[in-house]
Amino acid sequence: MATDVSNTTEPSMTKLVGGIIDDAQRLFKQQAELFQADIKREIRQAKQVGLNMVLAGSLMGAGGLFLLFMVVHLLHRLFPDTLPLWACHAIVGGALFAIGLGLYFAGREKLDKLSPLPEQSVEGLKENLQWKTNPN
Repeated sequence: MATDVSNTTEPSMTKLVGGIIDDAQRLFKQQAELFQADIKREIRQAKQVGLNMVLAGSLMGAGGLFLLFMVVHLLHRLFPDTLPLWACHAIVGGALFAIGLGLYFAGREKLDKLSPLPEQSVEGLKENLQWKTNPN
């Protein structure tokens, strides 16, 4: 009669909540698939860039090697009476060795000074742990 206020055209609350949950699950699944596709695309691009960098490094290394041979032969040409070819190779090789050794020790010194954990973060962590164990 007049006290019946139910409307049969509107969906029930259970159906509405169920629809929202289904939509959220579907959205989450689609986001996960999109994330997975993005990761795969990024990996493919990274592989291509890595391959290009390796190829570029190889070509630069070969070019550098030929330039070093050029320097050796230039020294031999400039000083033919004074420097035999083996001495020119020794000069260029020794110079490269000395430069490499200097770079190695400079890098090692920086590595020794490198701290894996920032000092401020460690101190903050210690303070937090101390406060949690002894709140007074």
